[in-house]
Amino acid sequence: MEPHRGHVLSALSPETLAYLTTLTGEAPARPDLWAEALTHGSMGVARDYQRLEFLGDRVLGLVIAEWLHEKSDAAEGKLSQRLNALVSRETCADVAREIDLSAHIRLGKQARDDGGARSDNILGDVMESLIGALFVERGFEAARAFVRKLWTKPMASGTGQRKHPKAALQEWAAGNRRKPPVYTLVAREGPDHAAKFTVAVEVKGVGSASATGSSKQEAETSAARAFMQAYG
Repeated sequence: MEPHRGHVLSALSPETLAYLTTLTGEAPARPDLWAEALTHGSMGVARDYQRLEFLGDRVLGLVIAEWLHEKSDAAEGKLSQRLNALVSRETCADVAREIDLSAHIRLGKQARDDGGARSDNILGDVMESLIGALFVERGFEAARAFVRKLWTKPMASGTGQRKHPKAALQEWAAGNRRKPPVYTLVAREGPDHAAKFTVAVEVKGVGSASATGSSKQEAETSAARAFMQAYG
């Protein structure tokens, strides 16, 4: 990459700067940090969102854990169940869609043409990287306020209060004296940034169901849900 390209790729558009100002309540003090948070590896730059995603994932987990501890007297197992659902890639991607984040993700042409801006994997990752950028620039209190504002709907809707579909299927099989469910990866299609996984789940002597998702875990969850709807 030519030296002048690094500067071009690190700059945020006026539209994205305005979007981030509205979203976070302040104009970015370090636009380069936020550019990094929004940049996918397909852009071919030295630094993409992965390091900030790593950090944001931990900040999100702490904020949600604190919030659940504050709101609920539930036992540790129930709290963990809700935490895992609220910080899942699926929930992060749903929040990203609610705030129209996809238009501001910096993707290479091929990745965008392949549907990367709609991918749960990329949307969820960039949502976490924004939390990481906010934490670095403004500290934990600002990050906590940001997460609590954006996660109000998932928290209020009871996300994670019901048993996870895979756990429910496991218990159903045991309760009906069946062997544990077996998950099989049927297909993996598309490029890494917009991969689609198809998984089948079978309970011997009962039947099977299959589903597709943007990660193997998501496909397994959807397959378990489909199985329970068909046979449970």
